[in-house]
Parts: sequence; structure tokens; C-alpha cells
Amino acid sequence: MLYFDHNATTPLDERVLQAMLPFLQQLYGNASALYRLGRASRSALETARAQVAQLVGAQPEQVIFTSGGTEANNLALHQINLGSRLVVAATEHPSIMAPALHWQAQGQALTVLDVDSAGRVNPGLIEQLPWKKNDLLSLHRAHNETGVLQNVSLYAERLREKGVIIHSDAVQALGKIPVDFEQSRVHLLSLSSHKIYGPKGCGALIIERGFSIRPLIRGGDQEQGWRSGTENIAALVGFGKAAELALTELMPRQQHVLALHKQLEQGLKNIPGVVIFSEQADRLPNTVQWGLQGMDGEMLLMQLDRKGIAVSSGSACASGGGKPSASLLAMGVSDTLAKSALRISLGQQNTAEDIAILVGAIKLLVPH
Repeated sequence: MLYFDHNATTPLDERVLQAMLPFLQQLYGNASALYRLGRASRSALETARAQVAQLVGAQPEQVIFTSGGTEANNLALHQINLGSRLVVAATEHPSIMAPALHWQAQGQALTVLDVDSAGRVNPGLIEQLPWKKNDLLSLHRAHNETGVLQNVSLYAERLREKGVIIHSDAVQALGKIPVDFEQSRVHLLSLSSHKIYGPKGCGALIIERGFSIRPLIRGGDQEQGWRSGTENIAALVGFGKAAELALTELMPRQQHVLALHKQLEQGLKNIPGVVIFSEQADRLPNTVQWGLQGMDGEMLLMQLDRKGIAVSSGSACASGGGKPSASLLAMGVSDTLAKSALRISLGQQNTAEDIAILVGAIKLLVPH
């Protein structure tokens, strides 16, 4: 199969698998145990923590391991106090929007920021809000569907002076563009392993030094008491190895997918009527979301699947409902055009030949 859905998940890197295997077989100790097997797991856990920290320019003690990006996002939003305002963009991931709407349902203040036709937040909207100390802004670094980048550090620097808590979901940005926690000026940053050729089921929340958080999961002293539960050592070892590789290989990975991205967009533009969403905005180097009026996106997805080609109709975390993308609708895209949307997200195993096959298949299948 030709796989073009790397924003949903990436295949496990063989080098990551090899790093994990000993902890799935011989080194199965609980990291909280004092005997030799436990100490081996503890050492591996702390090595992984250091590797993840290094990828984002943080210190190991700032890394809280979680079950993935969704838990990291929920944990971040759990830090808001009753009576404070929560502010999110209209194009946030469901793992931000769902807890945000729950916050509003409790009678608390929620502001959902409008975006422009490219999916960017207008800085003026943020500056005009009546911010108070301990309000919380959550803004993604890179959008999972369009790939649009938000300048989080611009807002963070200004809002810090007002005592506002800033969180950024960097799950899609990690491993594709440089992510530096200190330079971002946020207090909290969410990450995920399976977007960078690591295993599923593990992620992290990076916290600023001195920032005290309230646990979301209680019942143990793991992760400095911030996230209870026996650690999945094999998965976290894989996350650490994937982070190490993402750091050392960032530039060649970027260059590889950027060349394919250019080839893909040129091919799509040769199809009459194709609209590339957020084309003029700064985007991830691997992501292209496009549509064509009158086309059924999910139908085309299934036709491509029959040809052994995997693409996405949007966020894998909110798929299957038959509804157009909420993010595209927030950008002012019509219902019919939004329902035609397909996302192509490129990865390291894709080749120029793969892109030619994909574009050729699309040309044969789309309505003329």
C-alpha cells in the first residue's frame, strides 16, 4: 500500500522497534521496583525522558509522560482555575475542543477565536480580550488537517506579562519543524510519540520550571506525582529513540518531504477546479489538504483505498461521522467544498514515484 496519512500516524521506525524489544521481552521490570530489573527499567525511562527533552530544548525534569497527545492536552487544560477564562482557536484539535466545551457547559468562560480563510488567528483578536491573571490560552503550533502554523510565541510573550497561562499543542509540529520549548515562551507543550515514527499510546506534556500542576490521574507517585500509573517502559523507550532520531535527522526529513510536497501540489493544480486549502499560509512541509467542488471526499478516499492508496478525509480523531471538517467551516469554506476535502500527509518512506502514482490515480477518479 502507498501510505499518505502520516499526520494520523507514522509507521514504527525499525531502529525504534529494536530499541523497544528488550523491554518487551527480557527487561520487563516495574520502574518503581528497587531490585535489578526495576532499576534497569528506571534507567531506561530516564534516558527516554532526556531524549524527549533534548528534542524540544527542555530539561528532563520538565517532561511528564502521558498516554499520548490527547491526555497531554487534557492535562494542560485541567490547569485552569474556576472563574478564569479559557481561550482557544476555532480550529483546535478535538482533544482541545471537547474539554473546552465541557468547561463552558460548567458555566465557565470560554472564548473561541475566529480564524481567517487560511486558518490563522488574527493577533488583534487576542490583544482585544479582557485578559486576567490565570486565564488560559491554548493554541496549536501546527494544524493537523491544513498544516497551517500559528505564531504561538508572539502571543505568549505579550500575555505572560498579564499572568496568562499559555499552552500549545505541538503534536503535529514535532519532528517536522524545529520545536523549542524555551523559545516558544509557553508554560505547557503537548507532544506525541506516534507522529514521529514512535509507538502509539505514549506522549508528553512539557512544563515550565516552577510551574506547579494539578494531576488529572491520581493514585500513585509516578512522574513526580503529576501523572499516576505504571509506566509503559517499552513504549517510552521507543518514544525516546524516535525523539533522538527526529532531532538528528530533522533537516534531511524536512528536505525530503518538502520536495514531494512541491511535486504533489504541482500535480494537483493541473486538475481543473482543485482548491488547495491555506495555500498562501505558512504550513508544515509534509501536509496538503485540498478539495474539488462536486466531489465526495470520502467516496474518493475509498476508491483510492481500492487501488492500494491511503489518504485521509480529515482528522483521524474525528473521522467516520460523515460531517465536513469543523476547521474548514471555521475558515469560511462552504459545506459542499468542505465535504470534498482530502488530506495528504507525506512521510519518509514516500518517493517521487509514489507521488506520480497518487496524482495519476486522482486524475482518473475525480469528476471532470
